[in-house]
Amino acid sequence: MTESRTPSESPYVVIPTYNEAENLESVISKILESLPQANILVVDDSSPDGTADLARKLATKGFKVEVMERPSKSGLGSAYRDGFRYSLKAGATSVVEIDADLSHDPKYLPKLMEALDQGADLAIGSRYVPGGAAPGLSPFRLLVSRGGNVYAAFTLGIPVRDSTAGFRAYRREALEKIAIPEIKADGYGFQVEMAYEVHRNGGKIVEIPIVFHDRVAGGSKMSIRIVVEAMVLCTIWGAARKIKYLRNKGRQDALAEALMKIYDLSSKSVSKALEASDRR
Repeated sequence: MTESRTPSESPYVVIPTYNEAENLESVISKILESLPQANILVVDDSSPDGTADLARKLATKGFKVEVMERPSKSGLGSAYRDGFRYSLKAGATSVVEIDADLSHDPKYLPKLMEALDQGADLAIGSRYVPGGAAPGLSPFRLLVSRGGNVYAAFTLGIPVRDSTAGFRAYRREALEKIAIPEIKADGYGFQVEMAYEVHRNGGKIVEIPIVFHDRVAGGSKMSIRIVVEAMVLCTIWGAARKIKYLRNKGRQDALAEALMKIYDLSSKSVSKALEASDRR
């Protein structure tokens, strides 16, 4: 049974991908160098550049790679939700999140596993604890990231400095306590919500200092909408701690959806106005 095994015994490393063919072989090689016992799951959203086909070719060459190819681009949170369910069903003792773009150095994986083996339920590769750094972020992105993390910690009461970090490892038991299908957030919001759920369930969260680098190849998937979504969700979850009416998950989801629709409509209106102004 998985309960008698250590988290580092049979980890699954989930890599969401969309047009990451340039980086895939390198990141997989580095993961297996640092964590030879790892099983790698590539969750690909039908990348036009053939990322899924490349992953399957690597599997035929002896790499420990499994591929889940989805029919369309469905978002980061959705990819991880599917990856978590797959990994748990496959018997994973722990599950790791990592980006495909090499901004997360796989050399830190043994430290994340060590933290889980020593009792952590969630080990986060953190840019904002002593020893951590983010030289790969522009001043603007660093301001947005640090500000968002301070806001999340304040509104949700979670003792984490880098709750938006996408480099982390979960103990199997911590994931089993979370109703994963009910996690609706995407992007940064997904990372914050998962950390919040671990904290609400009484889990132990440990931050391991890492140095974050910007992607080596390919294009960034970050957008202003992802940042706005995270801020909206943190505000709703924080309000729910004080307002009983909002503690219903369905009401939270409905409010978040309504606010994001308003944002989308406002963004389209502004874009159209700017286009019209340019034509004059």
